[in-house]
Amino acid sequence: MNLEQARNLINKYLSYHSVFVRNALIAQRYYLGDNDILHREPKEKLQGGKPNPLRCADNKIAFNFHQLLINQKASYLFTAPPLFDVKDDIMNEHIANVLGDAYAKKAKDLCVEASNSGVGWLHYWIDNVKGFRWAVIPSMQIYPVYSTRLEKELQAVLRTYKSIDDEGKEWDICELWNNTKCATYRQRGEVFEPYNIFTTSGINGQPTNIYNHNFEQIPFIEFPNNNTLTNDFNKIKSLIDVYDKTYSGFVDDLEDIQEVIFILNNYGGQDLNEFLNDLKYYKAIKTENDDASDKSGVSTLTIEIPVEARKELLEITRKAIFSMGQGVDPQQQSFDNTSGEAMKFLYSLLDLKAGLLETEFRLGFGELIRAICKYKGFEPKQIIQTWTRTSIRNDAELVDMCSKSVGVVSNKTILKNHPFVENAEDEQKQLEDEQKKKQELEDIYSKAFSGGEDNGNT
Repeated sequence: MNLEQARNLINKYLSYHSVFVRNALIAQRYYLGDNDILHREPKEKLQGGKPNPLRCADNKIAFNFHQLLINQKASYLFTAPPLFDVKDDIMNEHIANVLGDAYAKKAKDLCVEASNSGVGWLHYWIDNVKGFRWAVIPSMQIYPVYSTRLEKELQAVLRTYKSIDDEGKEWDICELWNNTKCATYRQRGEVFEPYNIFTTSGINGQPTNIYNHNFEQIPFIEFPNNNTLTNDFNKIKSLIDVYDKTYSGFVDDLEDIQEVIFILNNYGGQDLNEFLNDLKYYKAIKTENDDASDKSGVSTLTIEIPVEARKELLEITRKAIFSMGQGVDPQQQSFDNTSGEAMKFLYSLLDLKAGLLETEFRLGFGELIRAICKYKGFEPKQIIQTWTRTSIRNDAELVDMCSKSVGVVSNKTILKNHPFVENAEDEQKQLEDEQKKKQELEDIYSKAFSGGEDNGNT
């Protein structure tokens, strides 16, 4: 592929990718609490540029329901991230070392990225010093190219991001990946050129824009949010906007009616200060009447607020947000004397949403584990994934279930599902060590006891 072909291909893909990027940016903005109401035009401008002295309050209050729902989902699934078993203890230990201490954080980041954008992406590579490495890539940087077969296959990946050179100039960096190599380019205005960031092997290695990765597959893994690759935001955005507007308008009304507005007809004083002084000191004011039909005097103007209607709308909207967002509203739940089965019912919608993500993420994690095993020259016949939900639960019931399962299922399965166990392999080793020490003590006591009997007989 020559330079002009690469440029045309990249520009074509980026034009298709613009809608996805725009939607992802809106979802991420709401995740950070930067709702649309904060960008609403000032009320004075909406009124034609003329201030209304009776309606001057202009509050813009944003509620971060989107972040709450996504964090619920991410914490529910990845506070205790999935465990993997390839039926080989040595390989299991190596997989745990490659995943590293940041595994739980990276898994959580994948969930948040997929929930905001509809899909998360993971990239892996080989470091000359640290070996197999992997990281979460922002989905807005990735444009995938799939085959048109029924079982779609990833044929190429275009990754774009911005970088600043030594002169302080900002460039758009483009990486074109296939199953054998990566080609890098950079673009700034009308300038489009190869970006030589790789070094060829050998003593006199020269910088180049081509990198042969030798993975025999594209080192990017897709993690869809669900089977339709849609995010969690679009179905609740309008509800969040309604809640923000209603609550902000309610606060505006409360501020606007804090002071009583007096309407004076034929006031007989000199100025408003005299009116206020007379009202405060004499508890009365003077007016001038022309005749008996004259309606001179003082009246007040207040703003009526439909409190009950707004309260009802806020409650209905909040319920709809957590219902459509498939989350758990902490304000509407009571956990007093709640059994484990009742708690599961409270989490039913969240569990449905988490189940859709888990089904898709299982495929992605399976591909990652196979890539790690391939790097070590190991081919797993089976990859067992153990997923743990983190929620308010009745640990006493779980412990009782585990104790009753002894002899029915394997000890390793019981350990994986026990609420006090975080790593089944480590716990199994600890149990074996304790059993070994116990057996050694029993042997010592047995020998001592046997020796005492012999001495007594002689």
